[in-house]
Amino acid sequence: MTIKVAINGFGTIGKRVADAVTWQKDMEIMGVSKTRPTFEAFIAREREFPLFVLKGSEQAFKDANIAVAGTIDQMLAGADIVVDCAPDKKGPENKAIYEKLGKKAIFQGGEKHEVAGTSFNAMANYDEAKGKQFVRVVSCNTTGLIRTLYPLDKAIGIDRVNACMIRRAVDPRDSKKGPVNAIKPVLKLPSHHGPDVKTVMKNLNISTMAVAVPTTLMHVHCNVVDLKKAVKPADVLAIWEKTPRVKLIDGARGFESTAEIMEYARDLCRARGDFNEIVVWRDGMNVVDKTLYYYQAIHQESDVIPEIVDCIRAMTGIEADGAKSIEMTNQAMGLK
Repeated sequence: MTIKVAINGFGTIGKRVADAVTWQKDMEIMGVSKTRPTFEAFIAREREFPLFVLKGSEQAFKDANIAVAGTIDQMLAGADIVVDCAPDKKGPENKAIYEKLGKKAIFQGGEKHEVAGTSFNAMANYDEAKGKQFVRVVSCNTTGLIRTLYPLDKAIGIDRVNACMIRRAVDPRDSKKGPVNAIKPVLKLPSHHGPDVKTVMKNLNISTMAVAVPTTLMHVHCNVVDLKKAVKPADVLAIWEKTPRVKLIDGARGFESTAEIMEYARDLCRARGDFNEIVVWRDGMNVVDKTLYYYQAIHQESDVIPEIVDCIRAMTGIEADGAKSIEMTNQAMGLK
């Protein structure tokens, strides 16, 4: 069985989902959508993805010499599942459309948990998404926190987490946003990241803060974790070594900043220079008594992409085993 996937919004996340779905053996792209003939519409044409547009906008695409396959309504009607990659806060409006059509849909972390009622991370709660009509894949920062905290909680136990998000200001393509020369704290405390983690890890005691800094490359998290029992740093590293989509690096080998990590992704010939794994510095972590300190880096444009692929499998029932889906996705995406 091959699942027909529609991607409603071919932007930063949507175009990466399209690539990832294309690489899977059990799913295919039946269409992507754009509301305006931007450069990404040209990319869709060059990649030979069927492009669907808003009814009434066909002439604008024709004038731009971009062939369209039909309207967004037609795309949605032919899909088995929709990956909603529309701009933030469009989720409730789009959900009403999907409900009317009886379509399954995946929303992004920019939407509130309530838009779907189920938030998702493949390793932590794959089974919870099975058979659901609507699921939300949590944000890039939340994905990063869950990927490193969940295996620790499962193997050792966590009493409390305090984390500070050092956030990139904008994505590389967002040339009209800032800050350019400032550090901007998130003044609503604690930040939303902790409650977002709890939509998946419901019993985790976590508090978070965040600041935005003038970079486009990655986020960095400064995490302090009170464990339920005393362990050695090697014990923690051994857990992460076995955790899918967590990559351990060493500052002593030249990985001193997010810049080297992004260069590493390019040197690995990753598509778009993406780094889908969560990066943890081996020599930037320590355990004192029962308290673990560590840094991790998150590539905000790409870490959620494999989770979306796994969510498609869980919701449609084409793979019952979450670990097997993770393995399939990782192999197809070249994640070791």
